[in-house]
Amino acid sequence: MKVIGLWSGGKDSCLACYKAKLQGYNLFSLFNFTDASSRNSLSHGLSSQIIRKQVFLLDIPLFQKAMPKQNYRDEFKNVINEWKKNVDISGIVFGDIYLQEHKDWIDKVCSELNVEPILPLWKEDTRDLINVFIKAGFKAKIVSTNAKFLGKEWLGREVDRMLVKDLENLGNIDLCGEKGEFHTFVYAGPIFRRPVEFAMGRKVLKDKHWFLELT
Repeated sequence: MKVIGLWSGGKDSCLACYKAKLQGYNLFSLFNFTDASSRNSLSHGLSSQIIRKQVFLLDIPLFQKAMPKQNYRDEFKNVINEWKKNVDISGIVFGDIYLQEHKDWIDKVCSELNVEPILPLWKEDTRDLINVFIKAGFKAKIVSTNAKFLGKEWLGREVDRMLVKDLENLGNIDLCGEKGEFHTFVYAGPIFRRPVEFAMGRKVLKDKHWFLELT
């Protein structure tokens, strides 16, 4: 079954695509949508260049497109319909875990597109998921946080067992950041040919979120 994966550059989309491949799906391409005004990936704030460098090391074709904040849904459907016509894709891999409003959106849009929604992480315990991610050998850094929950000192933290322990001690943070408490950048793991080379730069506060610039 030929499918595409929605790719943010972070751990959840990465783990979802990894699991989809293990389940036998033909992951034909990864889709990364960027902010039309900044050319950075939506929510994570990662530059389009670092995403291209990351996906190059996965040996999976990347499709990257700047998306409007208005009419995102319509533009998303236009893109998928175009790919269905040209490549005959039949499913989309999503990294969502438990937010029902997200799944409702996914189910409705995929039904309208006549493609299968594939959610390998859905309803899994987030503590189990983060431990599966670490145990599988993936490596990631925190690259953005919601300043309401986590300060700039968390930027650059490695996603490892010490991080899990520290997040658990806070008591009010989902261990996968499913509610947007934090986002990550995956730079190594079992589906990478080699680790992504990058440098950590400035920490920037924007719209009540901290972002770590990667170069």
